[in-house]
Amino acid sequence: MAVVGLGYVGLPLAVEFARAGLRVIGLDVDTRKVEALRAGQSYIQDVPTEVVADLVARGRLAATTDYAELRHADAVSICVPTPLRKTRDPDMSFVVSAAEAIVQVCHPGFLIVLESTTYPGTTEEVFEPKLTERGFRIGEDVFLAFSPERIDPANPRFGVRNTPKVVGGTTPACTEAAAALYGLAVDHVVPVSSPRAAEMVKLLENTFRAVNIGLVNEVALMCARLGVDAWEVIDAAATKPYGFMRFTPGPGIGGHCIPIDPLYLSWKLKTLNYTARFIELADSINSQMPHHVVTLVADALNEDGRALRGARVLVLGAAYKRDVDDVRESPALDVMIELRKRHAEVSYHDPYVAALRLDETELRSQPLTAELLAAADCAVIVTDHTNFDWDFIGAHARVLVDTRNALKGRQPRARVVRL
Repeated sequence: MAVVGLGYVGLPLAVEFARAGLRVIGLDVDTRKVEALRAGQSYIQDVPTEVVADLVARGRLAATTDYAELRHADAVSICVPTPLRKTRDPDMSFVVSAAEAIVQVCHPGFLIVLESTTYPGTTEEVFEPKLTERGFRIGEDVFLAFSPERIDPANPRFGVRNTPKVVGGTTPACTEAAAALYGLAVDHVVPVSSPRAAEMVKLLENTFRAVNIGLVNEVALMCARLGVDAWEVIDAAATKPYGFMRFTPGPGIGGHCIPIDPLYLSWKLKTLNYTARFIELADSINSQMPHHVVTLVADALNEDGRALRGARVLVLGAAYKRDVDDVRESPALDVMIELRKRHAEVSYHDPYVAALRLDETELRSQPLTAELLAAADCAVIVTDHTNFDWDFIGAHARVLVDTRNALKGRQPRARVVRL
């Protein structure tokens, strides 16, 4: 068994297959990841080093940068990045490169499963031609399927093993082969009729979240204009036992999935002369939330007779979500970039993110002290890590912009402005 791409999706998957008894070889072009794994070290927050070390010591898990070493594998799961270009269209270069390399080591009986989130049609359009050009009959000589990753970093309840796994093969035999493989490492496998259906499943899941977050963000903006407490409205609505699902507003959306995946679907539909209006609208609203947060900071400073220009602003939390160290697409970065563009003096604290780059500048997380909080003209809660001491923060900050309702039920000495 092989896993290509050893990031936050690929490494947990490789580990789960290895724990199930398979001999797994992981491949990544990043030599630092490969060297870490060979040394028995994990670099993914949800994968304990002691688990990796044990699997490596027992010969269940190996790592390489050389595709030639995959010749002896019987199956491969591909978990490479699928980012957006600056033009907001899909960057398929990682998938295409992986496909070109894998077909070179493909052999009869080989199973290829793409897990990277992408637009419907990718599995068939990218992989099928390359395999048939080499004379392979799909569903007979080799097997091809798509299975969307469902990794939720820092989720203490659901991991690879107990999260149902959707699989869709290009033929019934392909679906059967993929279901048999994942059945070794996952408790419940959900077969669907085709790779396109499986690809669409993932996009529906994340579009659902993006659209509903966009809706509740707009509700928060409307409530502000109506003089109504959005958080009170949401809490009250959530008491309805049917027909309502609780979503909460925030400073924007981040991570690799929610801000990006719906745009893959939107891009694909544009090629079919269709506009995905809900996706476009939700993206517009969610993308504007960091700007709204900066406006709240400017307004809060104005109340104290200060301009944003030259003000010392402390950002609390840089990761895209609570209790992770991932800053990909984090709204905190957008907030900090705009604050700096408006000539504020920006610093940040995040116990999970030691350093980050804003354009060409590197910032380092500052120790959260009473002095740091008191010196800030305004502090902004962007990421509500569970290990933040909110009473301490509320006691020593002067002005707090709370985008997560983190101070709910508390009585801080600081003046608080809520989203």
